[in-house]
Amino acid sequence: MATLTKSKIITGNRLHDKDTGSSDVQIALLTERINHLSTHLENAVKDFASRRGLLSMVSRRRRLLDYLHRTEPKRYRSLLEKLKLRK
Repeated sequence: MATLTKSKIITGNRLHDKDTGSSDVQIALLTERINHLSTHLENAVKDFASRRGLLSMVSRRRRLLDYLHRTEPKRYRSLLEKLKLRK
């Protein structure tokens, strides 16, 4: 992921000026990586190592979303809308 893209995602999802590691930022970064890797795997069907990494990232994002849902339901819902994770 390019540095410019990563910094843009961080600034769009941070809670305060120096925030780089909150759940919101981590989920947004993981979502971007998951989307990028999903498009790669559509072309490279036999890339099983990347598929394993994708499943790991999806699992990590799911755990972060569950935590955010338990602790801050309003932020959870707004993040889902912003990242278009639920329809």
